[in-house]
Amino acid sequence: MPEGLVLAFDFGLKRIGVAIGETLLGQARALTAIVAEASDARFAAIGELIAEWQPARLVVGLPSAMDGSEHAMSARCRRFAHQLEGRFGLPVSLVDERLSSIEAERRLTDAGLDWRARKQQVDAAAAQIILQDYFDAQKTKLAEVT
Repeated sequence: MPEGLVLAFDFGLKRIGVAIGETLLGQARALTAIVAEASDARFAAIGELIAEWQPARLVVGLPSAMDGSEHAMSARCRRFAHQLEGRFGLPVSLVDERLSSIEAERRLTDAGLDWRARKQQVDAAAAQIILQDYFDAQKTKLAEVT
């Protein structure tokens, strides 16, 4: 796995959760949520994050049904990933994000946050889970090779 920062996205129609992590540490953390429905505003905000953090790779959560089949949002997430790659010239990985938002909601509830605080943080927390899953999968692949 190439070294450097990784930005991860939990794509949604109203909000995009963003997380960041470093490949050497293999630890993800929630960063922010982009709240915009207009595509231009979304990509402008993403461009600012990329300029600030200079990631080596991007990760996008890919939703799928519990049986592994395509989810209604799968095609939109794939399109978003292709747009990221085309606009910013960075490699983009897709990661299965089944249940990431539910897990994020559970973690925030367990942390004692009320519904208002959870609503503001759930998308970034879901992106953190997606990125951590990516890091964990990369560690597993590396361990299988060695």
